[in-house]
Amino acid sequence: MQRALPSTTGSGQAAEEEVHRCDLKAKGSIYLISQPNIIIMAKLMISEDARADDLAPLAIAINWVVGLPVTLRSANFPGIRVERGKVLDKNYSGPVLEEAIISGKPIRTIPDKGAFKGVPVSVSPILVEGKAIAAVGVVDVAGTVDLPDVFGAYSDVVRQVSKKPTEKI
Repeated sequence: MQRALPSTTGSGQAAEEEVHRCDLKAKGSIYLISQPNIIIMAKLMISEDARADDLAPLAIAINWVVGLPVTLRSANFPGIRVERGKVLDKNYSGPVLEEAIISGKPIRTIPDKGAFKGVPVSVSPILVEGKAIAAVGVVDVAGTVDLPDVFGAYSDVVRQVSKKPTEKI
C-alpha cells in the first residue's frame, strides 16, 4: 500500500516520487514510477482482417522452408500467392482456401478451377479459439506422386533390414 506524503515542495509530482522512494526503501522492492518506454518492435499479426502485406512475411517464410508454392489469405480479405520466394499476387484467393476457412477443416484435393487447377494442393485453416481466421495452402507434392509405386517395396525393405544376419560356419 502506498501512503500519501505531504508535499514539502508544493509539487504533486515530487510528492508522488517521494511516495515511491519511501516504499522502495521500506519494502526493498522496485516499483515502476512511470510507464515503460514503448518500443516499436516488428511483429507479425494474423487476424481475420489481415491483408496481403500482413501475411506476406509468413507466406514467404513457409515458401522458403518447403520450397513449394504457398498461398495464404485471411477470412475477410484476399491474401497472397508466393513462389520461389517472390510474391506473385497480392490479391489472391483460391476456392480451396475459401472452403477451408468456411469448413474449418484441412483439405487435400485437386482444384478444378483457379491458379492451381489440376494441381494437388493441401490447405489448412488457421484456427483461433475454434474459429478459422485464415487459411494457408501449399502444392501437395505427395499428391503428385503415386505412393504405392514409390513405397510399394517398403515393407519388403524393412523386413530384409530387420532380419538377423545369418551365421557363417
